[in-house]
Amino acid sequence: MVTGWFVGDGDDFRLLGTRCSACRSVFFPREDTHCRNPGCGGVDLTEVPLSRRGRVWSYTDSRYRPPSPYVTDQELPWEPYALIAVELESERIVVLGQAVPGVTVADLTVGMEMEVVPGVLDEDAETTWTTWRWRPTGVA
Repeated sequence: MVTGWFVGDGDDFRLLGTRCSACRSVFFPREDTHCRNPGCGGVDLTEVPLSRRGRVWSYTDSRYRPPSPYVTDQELPWEPYALIAVELESERIVVLGQAVPGVTVADLTVGMEMEVVPGVLDEDAETTWTTWRWRPTGVA
């Protein structure tokens, strides 16, 4: 888990971003030092929970094993996954993430409504690494 990028569980799961108090721009991943808007010199950034829903902006699939620092067990066969860019409902920013297991590019269309849910990036006997995933709305 990357500290400060998300919070909650189940229906309370939310990505966390930051909002500049000067220009109102929203950032994800969060920004804690200065506004990334090149036209703003703001330094007062506030943590904000981001929209849980958005629409597919674009998508692709990952058919090869990425290089380090991607966490993967080299002993297991590579399992392709869908990678989705979702434009958040209120903020109108695009957030990239993996689809939930079982959702492939064949299940996706541009404009489709998605929701952010917690997911497992990797786990071993001592630790579970949590991340976010995108799931089509109405799918359990």
